[in-house]
Amino acid sequence: MLRVGLTGGIGAGKSEVSRLLASYGAVIVDSDRIAREVVGPGTPGLAAVVAEFGDAVLTPDGALDRPKLGAIVFAAPDRLAALNAVVHPLVRARSAELEAAAAPDAVVVHDVPLLAENGLAPLYDLVIVVDAGTDTRLDRLVRLRGMTPEEARARMTAQATREARLAVADIVIDNDGPLEALEPQVSKVWQQLRERSAGDR
Repeated sequence: MLRVGLTGGIGAGKSEVSRLLASYGAVIVDSDRIAREVVGPGTPGLAAVVAEFGDAVLTPDGALDRPKLGAIVFAAPDRLAALNAVVHPLVRARSAELEAAAAPDAVVVHDVPLLAENGLAPLYDLVIVVDAGTDTRLDRLVRLRGMTPEEARARMTAQATREARLAVADIVIDNDGPLEALEPQVSKVWQQLRERSAGDR
């Protein structure tokens, strides 16, 4: 089994790279998706978030109000740290379960937005960073995700610097250009991963 960490700043296009790798046959362990699962309605994770932040972060039907919680944590580093202290251990445990279920010869790609921030690079056999310039990312967040420029900059500032991400990269995928320029790069990386996986057996 080859354990790969995949990361990139918000708006860099990491999700598209993850989707392409999945289409080639990678087993994707998506930290964001798991983070949503572990605080779903009725979960111990949601109860722990409410204990930390109060009922105000719930919607009327008892689900987590993500925009409201996001507004709180992205404006205050100490509140973000408090949320991470609740959610990250739950995500790690679920990620380990999913990896354990993969085939012995699988390429398991852990899609981890905050890999650099949390010093997780040593956990993986190699790390792929999806990279794009600040202006490109800002444009995508405003144009494609409907954020205001201020919201987008706050999210970007809350993450590691581009330099810090690139410092932990074994492979860099440049996604500063159009989508059609991405697929050939990811296909080439997939071949490298398969070769590496076969060589490890």
